[in-house]
Amino acid sequence: MTDAVAAAEAMVTDLVGDRAQEWDRSGRLPRDLLTKLGAGGYLCPRAPAGHGGLGWDSAQDGRFTAHVGSLCSSLRSVLTSQGMAAWTIDRLGADDQRADLLARLTGGDLAAVAFSEPGAGSDLSAITTRLVRDGDTVVVTGVKTWSTAAAYADLVVVFGVLDDDGGAGAVVVPTAAPGVRVDRIADPLGCRAAGHADVRLDAVRVPSAYLLGGGGQFLPLLVTTALAYGRMSVAWGCVGILRACLAAAGAHARTREQFGRAIGGHQLVARHLAELLVAERNATHACEHASRCWDQGSPDQVLATVLAKHVSATEAARGAAVAVQVLASAGARDGTAVARALRDAKCMEIIEGSNEMCQLLLADHVLAGAGAGERT
Repeated sequence: MTDAVAAAEAMVTDLVGDRAQEWDRSGRLPRDLLTKLGAGGYLCPRAPAGHGGLGWDSAQDGRFTAHVGSLCSSLRSVLTSQGMAAWTIDRLGADDQRADLLARLTGGDLAAVAFSEPGAGSDLSAITTRLVRDGDTVVVTGVKTWSTAAAYADLVVVFGVLDDDGGAGAVVVPTAAPGVRVDRIADPLGCRAAGHADVRLDAVRVPSAYLLGGGGQFLPLLVTTALAYGRMSVAWGCVGILRACLAAAGAHARTREQFGRAIGGHQLVARHLAELLVAERNATHACEHASRCWDQGSPDQVLATVLAKHVSATEAARGAAVAVQVLASAGARDGTAVARALRDAKCMEIIEGSNEMCQLLLADHVLAGAGAGERT
């Protein structure tokens, strides 16, 4: 399987080439690129092989995600969104739903996940989107904000409250359904080509077969199922950002001369390079530990995932700023690798659980009486 990951990395490297800057400036990823990757199962590689996926574990998925993130964070964001959608369907859906929907996501259809609302960001318990059963259909009404990849999506996994039983549900909504309106977010700070969009749902009627698991579940459990995957994917994506920054800063420091020698020979610049290497290693080790927890079914999985996301996002934001400092005017141009990294990494400190939310979760672990090395 390691050889399969290496082959996938080589394929994506060839497909992306030097076009990430162009995509960032235009705010668009080529549809044929996304369809090709989706149809090969590469946008949700953890989906079971029996449903057209690659059946990769967390470590393999993480390695691939970091590589994609080192090339283009916008493409990695679409990978994360498709993976979250597939993970949610695989975990919450009935057998027939999994067979139908996962085959679509590994067959070329694109998907997004819709959590946040105008009044529900970090506090997703405030979700107001309503899911109402009506015969053999479900009527979906609400507004979702900043749904990554929604501008490209054929399907959106929408989280909402079930009016008829007080529970919650996740329903798969085709974006072509009457009553769906997708408004692309103009000029986002980071991951500009990731297809961020607001999704408006005006009494959208979908088959009840698209209500995953029949609905009536506990909202925090539903959200956590998808968010856990998203946090892990974002964490590995931040490792990719750091690797791109380290490569760019190292290459510049070896070749740019000032005061008669390469700037890497100046101690303060050398310190920046050391800080970047430490940041990349910290993030990598945190993600590797979290992926091992996932693959081993460790009770530390939740804590390790939150820790990996927090450490990786924090290190990526700091590391990108350091890389821009090393490249100076050569890096302070819109679209360059480190300029993109600076904007993209800042967004990673916000999405899938802000730094502050991660810190609160980590503090809860301490307050629960779990010390270093103890399990919750």
